[in-house]
Amino acid sequence: MDINENLDSPLIIKVSFNKLLNQYQNLIEADNDFIATNASRVLKIAEDNPILREGFSDLKLLDTYEKEIEGILQDAFSPILTKNEIKTASVPFQDVTFNESARFKSLLKTAGDDFELQIKNMPKDQRYIIACTIILNFCYGYNLNFKRPFFYEIPDANGITRYYKILYNADFTEIIPRSNAPKITKEDYDQLLDNFENIDLWKEKFPPHSYDFKGFVISNIFDVTDDQSISNIKSSLIGEDKRKDESFMEGFYDIFRSLFGFKNLEVGFSIYNEEESTFERVYGVGMNSFLLNEKESITCGDALCEWSYNRLLKENKYFSVSDVDRLYEKSEGHAPHIKVLHDQGFKSAIFAPIANDDGLMGVIEIVSKEPQVLNSINANKLVDVMPFIISAVERSKNEEENLIEAIIQKECTSIHPSVHWRFEKEARNYIKAQMSGKEPSFSKIAFEKIYPLYGQIDIKGSSQARNWATQQDLTLQLSTIKSVLESASKVEELPIYEQYIYQINDFLKGLEINFQVDSEQQISSFIKDEIEPVLKHLYTSDDLKSEIDDYFNRIDDIVDVLYHHRKHYDDTIALINKEMASLLDQKQEEAQLMYPHYFERFKTDGVEHNMYIGESITKEDSFNPIYLYNLRLWQLQVMVEMENSYYQMQSEFPVALDVASMILVFNQPLSISFRMDEKQFDVDGTYNARYEIVKKRVDKAYIKGTTERVTQKGKISIVYSQKEDEREYLRYVKFLQSKKYLDDDVEIVELQDLQAVTGLKAIRVSVLYHKDKDDKAFYTYDDLMKEIKA
Repeated sequence: MDINENLDSPLIIKVSFNKLLNQYQNLIEADNDFIATNASRVLKIAEDNPILREGFSDLKLLDTYEKEIEGILQDAFSPILTKNEIKTASVPFQDVTFNESARFKSLLKTAGDDFELQIKNMPKDQRYIIACTIILNFCYGYNLNFKRPFFYEIPDANGITRYYKILYNADFTEIIPRSNAPKITKEDYDQLLDNFENIDLWKEKFPPHSYDFKGFVISNIFDVTDDQSISNIKSSLIGEDKRKDESFMEGFYDIFRSLFGFKNLEVGFSIYNEEESTFERVYGVGMNSFLLNEKESITCGDALCEWSYNRLLKENKYFSVSDVDRLYEKSEGHAPHIKVLHDQGFKSAIFAPIANDDGLMGVIEIVSKEPQVLNSINANKLVDVMPFIISAVERSKNEEENLIEAIIQKECTSIHPSVHWRFEKEARNYIKAQMSGKEPSFSKIAFEKIYPLYGQIDIKGSSQARNWATQQDLTLQLSTIKSVLESASKVEELPIYEQYIYQINDFLKGLEINFQVDSEQQISSFIKDEIEPVLKHLYTSDDLKSEIDDYFNRIDDIVDVLYHHRKHYDDTIALINKEMASLLDQKQEEAQLMYPHYFERFKTDGVEHNMYIGESITKEDSFNPIYLYNLRLWQLQVMVEMENSYYQMQSEFPVALDVASMILVFNQPLSISFRMDEKQFDVDGTYNARYEIVKKRVDKAYIKGTTERVTQKGKISIVYSQKEDEREYLRYVKFLQSKKYLDDDVEIVELQDLQAVTGLKAIRVSVLYHKDKDDKAFYTYDDLMKEIKA
C-alpha cells in the first residue's frame, strides 16, 4: 500500500533515513572508537540497503526492512528503555507507526484487535493546511506557531480511556520543492495569514504533490491522563445548559473514571440550603444524589452522623468510606450516610464539600459498588479538580439567582419588549459607572413626543351583580342557621335561641330591603363570633348533628363562608378577564409586527389597555403618522372583535353579564416616564396629567343633560375632544360598517363635564354580532339576545 494513495496533501511522502545517516557519516571520524565503530555499523546497513537512504512510499517495505530499520534506529530507540518508554517512529500527521517500543506495543495489544489508532485534536480537514505551514517554515523560513497538543486515546485493560500526549522530533526530515511548486512571495505570505480556512487559496499557493517530503519523525509519547481528565472536567463544566444535556452526566462519569482509573464509579451532587440547613436534589437530566437516594431533600442532621456533619459543614473537608459494609456493621446501621450507601448497594465512597470562602454550597458524592477502590489516599486526586467544580457551582448559583430574578421580572414586573432596549442601555451605563469607581445611579427613563391610545372592555353592572350574589349567599346562610336554631329550640327551650332567630330575621329583612356596603362584614362577624360557638355546642346533640353537618358542608373551606353565588360571580369575572386578555395579547403580537409600540393591559372588572407609539420608543428614524392612524383603526377593529368573541362565549360563563367597550382618543403627543417606586410608566407634566384624569373617570360619565352613561351594552363608544379626531374616527367607522363590523346607527353626543375636564364628545355606534364564528348573519345586541333566547 502506497502511503500517498488517496492522500490529499501538498507533500509526496517518502520514508527515508537520509538525514539521520548523514549525521552518522560525520561520526565516522569521531575520536571515540566506540562511536566511530557504531557509525560504521549503521552506515553499512544503509549501504547494503540503499532504499533506506533513497526513501520509499510503499508501507509494505516497513515490514520487509523491519530488522534493518531497527538497527539504524537503535541509538534513538534504546533496547534498555523499550519497556519503559512509550515511543515510536512515524510519518508526521499520519496514523502510521513503525519501530515501536515494547511498551507502546503492549498498550496497543491491551486495547484489542479492533482498536484503531488515531491522532486526536487534529481535524482531518485541516491537515492539508497544517502541511502547508510546515513547508513555509522549512522552505521559506516563516515560523508560524501552529503547535497544538496532539493525543492518542487508548483504552486500558479495564476499558478506561487513557490519554497520551505526542511530542514530535522532526530533526530527520527534509522538504524539497518540486518543479510545479510556485515560489511563495512575501505578498503570498501576507495573504495567507488572514485566510487560514480558505482551502482553495492554500491549494493555489501549494498545489497537491508539489513538494517532496523525505524522512521520518520520532514520536515521544507520555501518559497525561490525570492532566487531561482535569482539563476535560474544566471544559465540561464551562458548557452551558448542562442540566438539559442527557449525555453530560455520562460523559462526566467517564472523565472521573479516567481520573481514578477504574470503571465502576458514579458521581452525584447535592446542594446545601443554608437557610433551612438541608441537602437538596440538583434538578437535571441524569443527575443523582446518592446521599438523598429517592428523597427530594433531607436535613443535614438526618443525612450525616455527628463526625461527618462537622467534617463537611464546619471544617469543609472531604472524607472517604473505603468499606461501607464494615462500617454499617460497626455502626449497627445508625450512621445515616452509611445506611443510605448500604441500602443502594455501594461499597465505597468519597464525600467532598463544594465550598468557597462564604461556606458550604454543596457536596460531590463519588461512589462505587466495589469496596476499597475509593479511599482517603486516592481522594487526594480531587485536590486539583475541586477548584473547577467550586467555580462551576458558584457560576451556576449566580445563573440560578439571575434566572429567578428574571422570572420575577417577567411574571411580576415585566418590561415590554418595545422599551426593553432603553432599560438595557441604562443598566449598561450603571455597570460602567460602577466599574469606573463612580457612584452609580439609574437615570430617569422617559419617552417624549409619543401618542397614547386607551381602550377598555368593561363589565356592565358588575357592582350590582356582586351585591346580588352576596345577598343571595348571606340569605341562604342565615336561613340555614335559622333552621338549625329552630330545631334546637324544640330540643332545648332556651330564650337565647329565640333572640338569635330574631337577630337573624332582622338581618334577612335588611338584606331584602336595604343592602349596605358593611352588611356583609356585620353578618360575617355575627356568624363567626356568636353563631359558630353555639353550633359547636349544639353538635353534642345527636338530633342536631345531621343538620349542623349539612350547614358546615355548605361552607367553603378557603373563604370560610357560604360561597355559592359569589363563586359563580368571581369565576365569571375571572373567565371574562382571562379570555379577553388572551385574545388581546394574541392580537397584539400581530400589531407589533406592523410597527413596534409600547403595550400594557390590566385586569379589573374587565380588561383595560394602554398603548404608546412614537419615534422615541422605536429608537429609529422611521415613525410616520400613518402608523398612528393604522394603530387606531386596528384598536377599534379589535375592540369590536373582542365584543363578538365575548358574546359568543357568554353562555359558557356561570353568570350572564354584559360588557361595554370604550376608546379614549387623545390627539396631542405626550411624555411618559418610568416610576421606579411603582414599577410602571406614568405621564409627565400637568397638561399630560389631564389624560390620566379623563382615563379614570370617563367610563362613568353621563351624556349631557341626561342620566344615561356614555358606555352602553351593545355599543362601542369613542370619546374625544377635537373635531379632527371626530372626522378621523368617522372614517374608520364608515370603513368598518362596510365590513359589517358596525351598524348604521351612528350618534354623536356631548358628555357632561368632568372635574377639571370639559368639552368631551363621543361617537357611539352599535356593534354587529355573530352567534358563532361560522355564522354569516349579522345581529344588533337586542337581536342577538332574542336569537340566543329563542
